[in-house]
Amino acid sequence: MTFLSTLFVFSVVNGTPLLYGTLGEILTEKSGNMNLGVEGILFMGGAAGLGGAFYYEKLAGANASPFVALLLAVFFAFLAGALASLLFSFITITLRANQNVTGLALTIFGTGAGQFLGEYMRVQEGSYVSLSNNLKAIFVNSPFPAFLRNIPVLGPLLFQHNILTYFALALAIFLAWFLNKTRKGLYLRAVGESPATADAAGINVTRYKYLATVLGGGISAIGGVAYITGIAGCVWNHEGLSGVGWLAVALVIFCLWKPSAAIWGSILFGCLQNLYLRLSIPFIPSQIYKILPYIVTVVVLIFSSLRNNREKQPPAALGVPYFREER
Repeated sequence: MTFLSTLFVFSVVNGTPLLYGTLGEILTEKSGNMNLGVEGILFMGGAAGLGGAFYYEKLAGANASPFVALLLAVFFAFLAGALASLLFSFITITLRANQNVTGLALTIFGTGAGQFLGEYMRVQEGSYVSLSNNLKAIFVNSPFPAFLRNIPVLGPLLFQHNILTYFALALAIFLAWFLNKTRKGLYLRAVGESPATADAAGINVTRYKYLATVLGGGISAIGGVAYITGIAGCVWNHEGLSGVGWLAVALVIFCLWKPSAAIWGSILFGCLQNLYLRLSIPFIPSQIYKILPYIVTVVVLIFSSLRNNREKQPPAALGVPYFREER
């Protein structure tokens, strides 16, 4: 039981950045846009979020508030992802460029920009860019009181995670409710399924696509700062986020574009991604462990395609530019 509970906690920690990346991409793809730049967005979010908290602490000194540092980290991470996605939106929605090519370009640009910003801060400071223990506590420790955290078995499983993990869970539940139970969510799904029909019904297709893509990119970017603060120990690591964005894109397919399914899917992927650290088998190389999430995604994609269930397929207009003149 101790091994399983430890593995679960470990999986939640590693799955939290994936959950943010997945939720943001689900929101984006529900509008019919496919943003393959999640990897670059996570790098930008991680560097910008850490930079916001780090320079705030540097300016405030001993008076730095952990709560303000948390808000600034999330804000600057979201802002970086939103701006990058706004650029993506302009190129693909207004200029109608190919979404796959633009997304790949954003991955290259975002990865380079995030690494440049992180290394620039490190060079300017002359050492590792890291938060003090006082500020680290709010990113790492649980927000729940001690009597809940110390409950046998349930305490570590449910109440000992960091605040960004609980925010991601709340966000997943909210997005599931928004997409399935609200009129705006229905309009957004209509835009992703048939933009011409939505346009004919009076829905502003361009507005919904822009908002979903920009907000989705901002949400994904929070995953970058969740990784830096929750896994990398609040220290900039220019290679730590490599591959996380692509796993998030794969997880979107695995959870069949459902925010609620992304919760347990991210935990599973978090487990598979680093299983070799907890369950090492001598004759199986670590590279085999690392491709398990992709293998599982391919299997799910094959079975969902064979069943031909419309509810388990991507939005019908995903990746297709909308030309109003052809309506």
